[in-house]
Amino acid sequence: MALLTFGLSCCCGILTRAAPGLRVGAAAEPLKASDKMVIGGSIFGGRVSGQEGELRATAVVFEKEPDGRFAIVACDVLMMRRDLIDKALLDIEIKLGIPSSRVLINCTHTHHAPSTAKVHAYDRDPEFCREVQRGIYAAVEKAIANLTKTDCEFRFHLGREDTVGRNSRLMMPDGQIRWTGSWLDAVRPTGPFDPELPTLSFLDSDGALVATLFNHSTHTIGFRRARVRSPAFYGLAAQELEKERGGVFCFLQGASGSTHRLSVGADEATGRIKAAVAESLDAAGSRDVERIASIKRLFTFRVRVFDEEAEERAVATYCRSVKGAAADAVIKVFRDQREALRDKQGEPRQTWLQAMVIGDVAIVGVPGEFFTKLGLDIKNRSPFRYTYIAELANDWIGYLPDLDAHKLGGYQVWSGLHSYAEPGTGERIVDEAIDMLVELAER
Repeated sequence: MALLTFGLSCCCGILTRAAPGLRVGAAAEPLKASDKMVIGGSIFGGRVSGQEGELRATAVVFEKEPDGRFAIVACDVLMMRRDLIDKALLDIEIKLGIPSSRVLINCTHTHHAPSTAKVHAYDRDPEFCREVQRGIYAAVEKAIANLTKTDCEFRFHLGREDTVGRNSRLMMPDGQIRWTGSWLDAVRPTGPFDPELPTLSFLDSDGALVATLFNHSTHTIGFRRARVRSPAFYGLAAQELEKERGGVFCFLQGASGSTHRLSVGADEATGRIKAAVAESLDAAGSRDVERIASIKRLFTFRVRVFDEEAEERAVATYCRSVKGAAADAVIKVFRDQREALRDKQGEPRQTWLQAMVIGDVAIVGVPGEFFTKLGLDIKNRSPFRYTYIAELANDWIGYLPDLDAHKLGGYQVWSGLHSYAEPGTGERIVDEAIDMLVELAER
């Protein structure tokens, strides 16, 4: 399928800092799934029975004159490539009138939803992919219909939650980088953890919540009931908060390619995230929204060139120390993936990068499982005091490790369909994101 390039490389929405008012609408569209669908998120695709919570496409639409309309959509899926997302964006632009450059589509990265991408030993489920595309469009359409008639108040607070997740690329005594198997004798984590948990909430003229966006940076793995479809602990927290607080809650996955929930059960994690979001909401203060603006640009990267013997050795050494009887089967999965990439080494690819500002809060959309170190680099270099990462946004190009992580090795940097961008791609994305943020700040 040809990838769409429908004029998104321009900057849109940067018209004025004068703000006559802000209207907001939100909606959550359930995504229908069945037990026959293969579940993404593991080496071998599996099937489950039943579901807890809803899998959803959650949309928040902002309207501010003369800036126009903008939308943020979060989907409870593992990830989606741009051939699927571009089609949804084009439908939104043509039928609903929101320019594609003003729409950010993020995946929450739940490991408990039907597959929407070919990776490891399974393909994407075509029926569910069509359902997600339908859900994205329906959520935006309903959010537009729900736009408030009067101006909304914007409240923001930077909270934190530093107990649910941790850096999960752990250095073991034998020099391996591990996050599965036994890690209790780990020497140290090899990177940072980002505990920031911002909330962006919008209230109508009666003081009722219309929508709340929140962001955190831990892999979205963990359900309450075993072997069911689930939005996982972040999605469960969002849906329970809606029942308690009202409005629509939309979770944006942060830079979590190198962080996991290792020490806290999923039920406890759900409760802790709920508490942290609620505390942040209660502490939030009103802020002006002088403008809303968005830049979306094409970014070119290359498929990495790899050493087959070195890759085989790294995978085999790890699997035979961790995977037990399944080692040979897992080794073959990665060998097959490298074979699929063998003739594509050095090939240029294009993806999307996006930067959006709501008042003085910036959101950067990156198209892969972004390592936390890179996310923190964007935050620290951004001209906006409040800057947050939405990973798996508008595309998925696999794990995006930093250069130090590439040198250390480990699953996330093995060459395969899950990780194929050349080393240095993450740092180049950081530099381009900063350029986009500077451009937004200067305008």
